[in-house]
Amino acid sequence: MSKSFKSGSASLRFWQLLLLVVILGVWHFASRDSKVAFFFGEPLKVWGRIWAWFVTNADIYTHLWVTLTETVLAFFIGTIAGLGFGLWLGLSPRASAILDPYIKAANSMPRVILAPIFGMWFGLGIWSKVALAVTLVFFIVFFNVYQGVREVSPTLLDNARMLGARKRQLLRHVYLPSATSWVFSSLHTSVGLAFVGAVVGEYLGSASGVGYLILQAEGTFDVNTVFAGIVVLTAFALVLDYIVGIGEKRLMKWQPKSGETEKL
Repeated sequence: MSKSFKSGSASLRFWQLLLLVVILGVWHFASRDSKVAFFFGEPLKVWGRIWAWFVTNADIYTHLWVTLTETVLAFFIGTIAGLGFGLWLGLSPRASAILDPYIKAANSMPRVILAPIFGMWFGLGIWSKVALAVTLVFFIVFFNVYQGVREVSPTLLDNARMLGARKRQLLRHVYLPSATSWVFSSLHTSVGLAFVGAVVGEYLGSASGVGYLILQAEGTFDVNTVFAGIVVLTAFALVLDYIVGIGEKRLMKWQPKSGETEKL
């Protein structure tokens, strides 16, 4: 990549904004056709709906809070459960061998089909959406942790044992750091899946949330509100991803930056 298009450069930002302006311009002029507007909406009306949600009526904040609460809860519960279960199976070859076919079967199951079951178990409140999103996050974290534990260098383990390290010390100073590095590599995917799980759960059955607003708009063929909901969800997904990126940089300071290992 040329120097003028380095990440974060003014030239790159200019071309990115120009592309956005072109897309919005094409959308605006195309939506003058009533048929196009019926299926793809009109950008000015989409912006008007977003403005009404946040400023004029200010009625989206409760729904947005519900969706973000579901996402955060699912992210932390799924991550902690995946970390614990991955460590356990990674350190227990016998249990891993016994549970292997069941884990593969559970992972291959489309998680969306669990939404009606969670709805019957937990009702239309937030916990049915949290449960669905947890199933999405759990397996991502679990397989990364399991892989991280299994790929610990045998030489490193032998050296630690020669220095008198016990099981608890091995877990703290060898296995956990290895598993943590693999967990952070999947955090961006995990928070995205938590968000998707929460919204899909709201769409399939809920009484609040941004997914619920989109479902209500779909029922009345209000395509502008549907696109407004998509824009809002996309914006907040980017914000969550940015926050995770900041946390990852702060917690992974020890990890060498790209290109530094080649200099050693």
